[in-house]
Amino acid sequence: MGDHKEQQPVRVGAAVRRRRRALELTLAVVAERTGLSVPFLSQVENDRARPSSTSLEKLADALRTTAVELLAAADPAATVDLVRAEPLAEDDFTPRTRNLVRGHHQLHASEFTGDHDAGREFQHRNDELMYVADGAVEIEAEGRAYRLGRGDTLYLTGGVRHRWRATVPDTRIIVVAVAEHIEAVRDRSR
Repeated sequence: MGDHKEQQPVRVGAAVRRRRRALELTLAVVAERTGLSVPFLSQVENDRARPSSTSLEKLADALRTTAVELLAAADPAATVDLVRAEPLAEDDFTPRTRNLVRGHHQLHASEFTGDHDAGREFQHRNDELMYVADGAVEIEAEGRAYRLGRGDTLYLTGGVRHRWRATVPDTRIIVVAVAEHIEAVRDRSR
């Protein structure tokens, strides 16, 4: 068993429904314009049926748009992505970083094992959560030092400058952050 990534087809139903409602059309009118049945159109709008490219073109014409526009307005595909742990030798204490999420998503997660450059300062645009899976760390944030042990978490809002260091061997820390490309920062000057 290796890494596993499953991606479902694009869910175009909500885009079709939004467009139909914006034009104030009933399913019956769209069915008449396309030659497709009302039950099938209902299934498409509820993502229980996937239209063929021909049916999607007919829908686009009936909704005075294009198939490309409907697909662009579609809900993103559901994604399931499994990242397996790398087998390590019992005597391997090399510090390492491992991404726990692949690709371009709303969350970024990493696992840090061992120590790293304790002098390195971090400042992320969006919020993040630090979780100590094993060992212990000391985190300096906003001029205060926090000592965290196994199972402890520290939540940092976006923009907080911080640095951390492992205080015991074999420390594992998980960092989960809202991805930098997400506009999740609110105006903190208010």
